[in-house]
Amino acid sequence: MSGLVLVIGTKNYSSWSLRPWLLLKHLDLEFTERQYHFGTPEFESEVPKLSPTRRVPVLLHGELRVWESLAISEYASELAGSRGWPIDAAMRATARSVANEMHAGFRALRDSCPMNARATGRRVAMTPPLEQDLRRIDAIWSGCRRDHGERGPWLFGNFSVADAMYAPVALRVRTYGLPLSQLAARYLETMLDDDHLQQWVRAAEQESIVIPQDEVGAGA
Repeated sequence: MSGLVLVIGTKNYSSWSLRPWLLLKHLDLEFTERQYHFGTPEFESEVPKLSPTRRVPVLLHGELRVWESLAISEYASELAGSRGWPIDAAMRATARSVANEMHAGFRALRDSCPMNARATGRRVAMTPPLEQDLRRIDAIWSGCRRDHGERGPWLFGNFSVADAMYAPVALRVRTYGLPLSQLAARYLETMLDDDHLQQWVRAAEQESIVIPQDEVGAGA
């Protein structure tokens, strides 16, 4: 599919940009990447021209603007013949449920552990809300792998929107050394070994932008 342009932010910090970027890669949809770094005059001047929310990501397809990660993912899946979701209706409903749960929830994880793709060895305090979020994420990962592991290595066998939604969580687990059960840890390995995700991380490592409020857990 030609003519797609994905507008993203700084790769080290932009968890919402990562999600549709990774899905587009796994769906083999050709796209041009247009990046504007957070906190720069270019971001402030250019992104509002493309997005009504003044945020990234935004998918441009001709005159169409799709400006929200899950909406972009749904549109990309349709372009790819619905390959972004499981074929089975029950599995598809479950995949949409866990994807939307990530989209709308896990506030403690987001607040305590901002995505920092190039950082490792960080540590944060394990508060009760953060522990609760981690237990739920572990239950989703381990439950999906237990139920669908024979179909393939991802949450529902093949890579889906659900996996894309949880990719930034995998990077957070890596950055902050967050605990997981054995089955969930095996899914983490699958995600971190993914060639496309590694490409994203390598690009993040080359960025020089630093957002102080997202640089947490160093020296803890």
